[in-house]
Amino acid sequence: MPNSEEKFFEDLAKGADDGHHYKVKADEKDSDEKAVSKKSADDEIATEGKLTIDVYQTPGEIVVESAIAGVKPEDLDIDVSNDSITIKGERHHDEKIKEEDYFYQECYWGRFSRSIILPEEVDPDNASVNFKNGVLTVKLPKLERKKAKKLKVKAE
Repeated sequence: MPNSEEKFFEDLAKGADDGHHYKVKADEKDSDEKAVSKKSADDEIATEGKLTIDVYQTPGEIVVESAIAGVKPEDLDIDVSNDSITIKGERHHDEKIKEEDYFYQECYWGRFSRSIILPEEVDPDNASVNFKNGVLTVKLPKLERKKAKKLKVKAE
């Protein structure tokens, strides 16, 4: 298998996101079709960025962290169930800069989200959230469920 195909499948297996967002240039035409600046197999036109996260555990919690500098707490929406978490938000760019004035444009501005299935059941009612220095930390207490229960048989 050629290296590029091998890398594609490795990235796919890891869930890698190359961070690129693709735009259709509507006012430029090439052979009577709209020109596409960049396009990938699984990405038609990106309208929402993918939030990068770290997920780890302590003895009593599952912890989800994400560096999301430039986002106001009121622009975040976090939904937690006993087996999943969804983080949505929007990063606003206050200045309007013309596209032709950029030398590099790697920061993502706009809506973003991330949903994951958690590795263990958690207690969403006792979850806590901290947002400090642009780092969001969600602490989800693990549910302590007994694996087995003995039943007593009573004669009637």
